[in-house]
Amino acid sequence: MDRISALRNVEDALSEFEDGEIDLGSMEVRVRSILRTYATNFEERDAYKASGPPPVDGLVVVADSPGDARERIRSLADDTVERFDVQTVDR
Repeated sequence: MDRISALRNVEDALSEFEDGEIDLGSMEVRVRSILRTYATNFEERDAYKASGPPPVDGLVVVADSPGDARERIRSLADDTVERFDVQTVDR
């Protein structure tokens, strides 16, 4: 998915929300999916989600491997959390 397609798909989701065709939760799911698809296609990498204590819990990064994902998550969390899990996120 290229940038223009991603923006158009987000705009479609916003329009459907504004028209009352979908609820806020559905719009959030669609937009999140669009952004993850764009990011992983653009970077040709996978998305990984961290689970563990704050501040890493729920962080999603795009990386080449689980090891790279751990490094990126640690850098975002200022290296304050040592133990956490990462798993691939479905697009």
